[in-house]
Amino acid sequence: MDATTKNLVRQRAGDCCEYCHLPQDATPFITFHIEHVIAKQHTPDDDNLDDLKRLALACDRCNLFKGPNLSSIDPNSGEIVNLFNPRTDNWNDHFATRDAKIVGLTPMGRATARLLNMNDSRRVDLREQWLDEGGQI
Repeated sequence: MDATTKNLVRQRAGDCCEYCHLPQDATPFITFHIEHVIAKQHTPDDDNLDDLKRLALACDRCNLFKGPNLSSIDPNSGEIVNLFNPRTDNWNDHFATRDAKIVGLTPMGRATARLLNMNDSRRVDLREQWLDEGGQI
């Protein structure tokens, strides 16, 4: 993937993880990843995998927990649901922040927050510290 594409993805995301909204500046020693929203293994060989509409900026934790998953289980209903897709879904429709925690508002939001482990204690601590320093999420 070329540098121009990487820069465009970062700019579009405002240098924040498109899943948990943690800003890159909150973790200056860990560079966020340019992530394929739909993993390469799930796309035809002839597709342009590095097309901007297929890419998202993800913190290392969201990217690693998401892996190649396309769906997960809503912890409330037990139903299998698609994961949040930052290219097609609106974050505010599926998530809210309450203090430093991310709350899933819909089956998709709950399943994504659980699978990506968005409220792991270390991640909540990072968000609290960022908010205490005057940052916004």
